[in-house]
Amino acid sequence: MVVRDWQLVGAPNARDLGGLVGAGGRRVRVGQLVRTPALGRLTDADLPVLATLAPACVLDLRDDTEIDVAPPDRLAGEPRVVHLPVHDPEHPVFTYVSAVLLGHDLDAYAELARQGTAGAMAEIYRWFVTGESARRNFAAAVRLAARPENLPLLYHCSAGKDRTGWLTVILLTALGVDEAAIRAEYLRNNALTESLRAVIVEAMRRRQPTLDVDAVLPVLEVRAAYLDAGYQEVRRVHGSFDGYLRDGLGLTDEVVGALRANLLE
Repeated sequence: MVVRDWQLVGAPNARDLGGLVGAGGRRVRVGQLVRTPALGRLTDADLPVLATLAPACVLDLRDDTEIDVAPPDRLAGEPRVVHLPVHDPEHPVFTYVSAVLLGHDLDAYAELARQGTAGAMAEIYRWFVTGESARRNFAAAVRLAARPENLPLLYHCSAGKDRTGWLTVILLTALGVDEAAIRAEYLRNNALTESLRAVIVEAMRRRQPTLDVDAVLPVLEVRAAYLDAGYQEVRRVHGSFDGYLRDGLGLTDEVVGALRANLLE
């Protein structure tokens, strides 16, 4: 089954995870788990579309420093809003991504660009597995999704591809979706954001004619190598994804059982 796209102009990679096949051949329920980028760029026409989803809870994975410099989320209805920041100031790629998306000056990131943003992105995915705030708040996010009062759940970070993407990997794995389907869902981001990436790069070129596009593209895309880095770190540290869920995130059988009971048909 094709995962449903929500057709939000201001959030082109917003999509419903419903329809993917999970444990026991049961499908993820439609309209209950929706991943998006930050919602500050939603248009007026997007709001009625979002209202049809009627999220009970909106989960924001950004740090306050990211939220403060971005347009405020535009919401429909009165969902509960929860902030569970997955952020490490020691990894400048977090603020680099925000700076690129918001059109800010990139001069402060010259060293990051020189070292290689693709390598920095892979390192972030390894940090998702071992970083303290990452483990704590990804685990809290799963517990949030396991509670029926928080459904439908909409969750996002800045671009809706990396932190949002790894949380999606965690949720879908816990729901029993196979790795090939999870990987395909993760990689869909690039096709959905192709025109947006072109607009961002062109705007950056106008501001900075000497722009190194090869340094910018790795933070605007998802890549199989990033996901591989996360999976490899899971195996290195925990042996398996089940071990990561149990020991890395502290998710009990009861939590995983509740997640499946509430989110699988």
